[in-house]
Amino acid sequence: MVDVMLIYLIVISFLAFLLMGMDKYKAVKGKWRIPEKKIWLCSLVGGAWGSTIGMYAFRHKINHQIFRWGLPFMAILQLVLFWKLS
Repeated sequence: MVDVMLIYLIVISFLAFLLMGMDKYKAVKGKWRIPEKKIWLCSLVGGAWGSTIGMYAFRHKINHQIFRWGLPFMAILQLVLFWKLS
């Protein structure tokens, strides 16, 4: 069971990382953006680590206080939850 949870967290975090990268790319190119709701939803269902890493790797949304503090906080909560469930 732990293996399945870990694989799920890795996959959803990778997707969240890609979402941040795609949104940054679209922002630079002036294209239609990915809604913040989708980024938050992906983060909420387990991708907070990927979103947090993507936020800093792509320097995207780091000026938004809710992202700067919310995503790392959510990532820590997910880590603790995973640790408690494993």
